[in-house]
Amino acid sequence: NGGIVIVYKRFTFDAAHCLTVLGEGHKCSRIHGHTFHLEVRCEGPVAEASGMVIAYEHIKAAVTPVLETLDHHYLNDLPGLEIPTTENLAIYLWNLLKPALPLLSEIHLQETASAGVIYRGPES
Repeated sequence: NGGIVIVYKRFTFDAAHCLTVLGEGHKCSRIHGHTFHLEVRCEGPVAEASGMVIAYEHIKAAVTPVLETLDHHYLNDLPGLEIPTTENLAIYLWNLLKPALPLLSEIHLQETASAGVIYRGPES
């Protein structure tokens, strides 16, 4: 009985957005950018044959094409991200990654050195 293991891989991407929902006077209602730090976590038992839950390369292969659609883009222009808060971006990433990563258990998305979100998927 090996229990459950969480495997993670970290990525970064740069993107701009504006949060007009915060009101005209709010600094984040103006266009600004972040270097986002993304940690993708997959959870499951260690497979006896491979000794792994999931290969890092498998996570990278799923995440890289998604990040190419976000990196150095204006998030407000992407369908489904009309309100591109970090919360909504984490959900957006989950929805794109989950089909390719069935063991996906958490997304950690950091927008600044001191602020970010953790998303664990829709409630069961």
